[in-house]
Amino acid sequence: MIRKSINRRVFLKNTTMAATGLTLAGRNVFSAINAEKRNKLLRWKGFNLLDFFSPAPPRNPGSNKTTEDDLKWMADWGFDFVRIPMAYPRYLSFDRTRDITKDEVYKFDPRVLEEIDQLIFMAHKYNLHVSLNLHRGPGYCINAGFHEPFNLWKDKEAQDAFYTHWGMWAERYKNISSGKLSFDLLNEPAYIEDMNDQYAKKGPVPGDIYRMVAEGASTAIWAHNPDRLIVADGNSGGSYVVPELTDMNIAQSCRGYYPGLISHYQASWVWKDPSQAPTPVWPGTIDGKYYGREQLEEFYKPWIALVGQGVGVHCGECGCYSKTPHGVFLAWFEDVIDILTSHGIGYALWNFRGSFGIMDSDRADIQYTDWYGHKLDSKLLELLKKY
Repeated sequence: MIRKSINRRVFLKNTTMAATGLTLAGRNVFSAINAEKRNKLLRWKGFNLLDFFSPAPPRNPGSNKTTEDDLKWMADWGFDFVRIPMAYPRYLSFDRTRDITKDEVYKFDPRVLEEIDQLIFMAHKYNLHVSLNLHRGPGYCINAGFHEPFNLWKDKEAQDAFYTHWGMWAERYKNISSGKLSFDLLNEPAYIEDMNDQYAKKGPVPGDIYRMVAEGASTAIWAHNPDRLIVADGNSGGSYVVPELTDMNIAQSCRGYYPGLISHYQASWVWKDPSQAPTPVWPGTIDGKYYGREQLEEFYKPWIALVGQGVGVHCGECGCYSKTPHGVFLAWFEDVIDILTSHGIGYALWNFRGSFGIMDSDRADIQYTDWYGHKLDSKLLELLKKY
């Protein structure tokens, strides 16, 4: 574990030196084509790190914090990618006893920014590509839990703030190669009329609006580094290809959660009454509908076609909540990973340690392996290492 803070100047110097000689910068990453699979992106595989996922600082600063051991184990096991989903309020300084104001969304907290520097630096130390993602951007999040002062899809003020945040990150890391660092603009876009209603109906973002926001953020990013690799998540919560973006020289990110009846079985944030969730099987019939390999292939067909069109594709999140029977999870997930891999599409499990992870997932139906004080899901690890 890192026991002392890393000076930002040293961080940038070291990271830039580590990137020297790499030819995988920005648009050159796109040129690293796997001739057989044709995906313009490298087939990165790894995990999401949740250190800055919550809008509020953790009550226990050490809770779920990524350690240097975590990153070392990832590298030792053959993984080469981490995605850092961030909630923008986490790296701001404002009075958290009340709702944030529009002006306060610009008050960056240098102490937290340096913590993010340190996490990126540690990942680069173990040759892990980092995808920096706004899980909550100004005016939008797929999840409730924070009162937004505006709506990204409707309000210019929110859009301007969103562009400013990405401009800040782009300037901060302008000297880091895209072989080391990419930007994932916004987690799982969906159109929500009222961002502060946790039960509000979610639908696809109108394509012209999504394109406008993606263009604004990309322009802000490329102003500082025209080679920065940018990724846009699929529409309607990450599920669907965004045809309006295919000519923009940015990659797109799918999800490995279909069908949700398996991946999110009894998840409390999905089911008002988790006990009513139908028992998952794979393959087989769940809640009156049959699911199997053929249905998965149909679901991913548009993403595979996108690869064929010359657009880079990665699966930014995938996995299964700990309540799903382990045998069902592994059988389903092997089909998911096999389909993605057969088309050169990499993936990132949500998460490394936790209810979707390979360690400390708190499953009740498996025998864990003791791993330096952690509970390791060895069967899941071996499955991932196969692909």
